Amino acid sequence: MAKAKKQGDNKPRVRVRFLNVLLVLLGADLILLFAPGIGILNSVFYIGPAIGWSALVIGAGLLVFGFRDLYQKQ
Repeated sequence: MAKAKKQGDNKPRVRVRFLNVLLVLLGADLILLFAPGIGILNSVFYIGPAIGWSALVIGAGLLVFGFRDLYQKQ
């Protein structure tokens, strides 16, 4: 005879919010492209330090905001 599953072993389902995933990707792209000194666009073109640092701060903010409510228990 097969054993019955225990009811206590079920893990709750986790949903991922699509908008938060997009915010995380956008923040990471801003950091990778515009980071002063090491960014991809900074190595090819001259981008001023004001644009580079502001994009870095905005990208970090988007990462924090995106990771804040990324997962939801269902």
